[in-house]
Amino acid sequence: MTDHLVNASKFLSLILRHAPEKIGLALDAQGWADIGQLLAQAARHGRRLSREQLDDVVARDSKTRYAISDDGLRIRANQGHSLVAVDIRLPPATPPAMLYHGTASRFVEAIRAAGLLPGSRNHVHLSVNRETAVAVGARHGKPVVLTVDAAAMQAQGHVFYVSDNGVWLVDAVPQACIGFP
Repeated sequence: MTDHLVNASKFLSLILRHAPEKIGLALDAQGWADIGQLLAQAARHGRRLSREQLDDVVARDSKTRYAISDDGLRIRANQGHSLVAVDIRLPPATPPAMLYHGTASRFVEAIRAAGLLPGSRNHVHLSVNRETAVAVGARHGKPVVLTVDAAAMQAQGHVFYVSDNGVWLVDAVPQACIGFP
């Protein structure tokens, strides 16, 4: 993506995942925002973004962070919300037996003590492969990949969801279900 599209993507992430109020935008209960309102409010706050640019960001985002509604009138973040209470209405799903979580080495001791917690997000994010987990962990420092015994968790009654972009979500991961390197 070009620098302009990267900046637009970061702006959309901020507004759709964390702080829609910064531009006076309201999300519905499932996290959807009216695209016309989003573009108008962004422009009022000095962030001009055309519908074509918005569509380009959504189409070219390598992590598929955003979804546009079937009618083309609304947009939302697929997951990763913090401080914004949304129910993205994902049905429960059966995870693969093993999932992965990428983190920075500086967080490992806290995870050993308390397990994986969502922090400011609504869910803990997990991936189906180590490569993705390494990339996620590297964004925050020296990466460490933790394995998550998803089969054991599901047997214990934990409910998993999978977002539209393939990220697995769960409320928390108990320490006993985490494999440390």
